Amino acid sequence: MIRLFVALALPEGHRQQLTRLCRGVRDARWVVQENLHLTLRFIGEVEEPRLPEIAKALGRVKFEQFQLTLSGIGHFQNGRRIRSLWAGTERCDALSQLQNRIDSALRYADVPPDGRRFTPHVTLARLKNGAAHQVGSWIEANALFRADPFPVDRFILFESYLSHTGAIYSSVAEFAQTHS
Repeated sequence: MIRLFVALALPEGHRQQLTRLCRGVRDARWVVQENLHLTLRFIGEVEEPRLPEIAKALGRVKFEQFQLTLSGIGHFQNGRRIRSLWAGTERCDALSQLQNRIDSALRYADVPPDGRRFTPHVTLARLKNGAAHQVGSWIEANALFRADPFPVDRFILFESYLSHTGAIYSSVAEFAQTHS
């Protein structure tokens, strides 16, 4: 079995900028700079022989280059427990269209749906015992975060290895924009 997801890689300067936000919440497990990405679709565990079929389906996704702006920060929670901190994006119809096309291509390849509504974000930290007052202070201190727009001209199919030191991601295939 292999664990897969589809994501946008971020430019180096944007990852550096995001890394500067990664402090100030005790017990947060901050994502290392090289792992910062924007997930378009989590696939999960699949049998390795399915990889070529999944890659072929993703290769059919058509899109044109667009600009994306990282902006704002927030958190996800289960009930009262805060589970992650993230940086968001400005509204971008082209990003939503790309995500929908990826989702459709994967359904066509018989990959079960994710089940979660797409909320574009870059996970910055995971929390086990996120103290609400610390998270509130962190959000207040970083509320005005905004990066310069960057071009999106490709998306990547990643494999994720879970290790005792954290996740290790490796690119399986890249899919570039289509030219009209």
